[in-house]
Amino acid sequence: MFFGGGKNEGEKIGKIETLVGAEAKFQGTVFTKGTLRVDGVIDGGISQAEGVIIGEHGMVKGNITAQSVIVGGQVTGNITTSHSIELLSNGRIYGDIKTSQLVISEGAIFEGNCTMQKEKTEIIEPEFKKKEKS
Repeated sequence: MFFGGGKNEGEKIGKIETLVGAEAKFQGTVFTKGTLRVDGVIDGGISQAEGVIIGEHGMVKGNITAQSVIVGGQVTGNITTSHSIELLSNGRIYGDIKTSQLVISEGAIFEGNCTMQKEKTEIIEPEFKKKEKS
């Protein structure tokens, strides 16, 4: 279990391939294609990740771009995902988010703007627009 919530959060994102430990501090942007768990501090950002898990004591100061993000610690920066963001009860996000699915647990803190977007789908032109073009 990754957090005290009774769910195995890792199953939602996939196998953790990279870990920033509780005593670690990383400066700069982390580029990864897999899943990253942060229990320490990243002062920079995270880009191109499949999944990102911010542990209860983890902290990211910078923007995050990933398919899915679970926040149990703190993120100060913008988060953009193609699939989902889950903000757990101890989690804090200070920044704007852009996602297709959002879950905010009771007790969580979110200060910023949220833009909800559908996952990439084919855009179908309405019939009345087609007639106007004729």
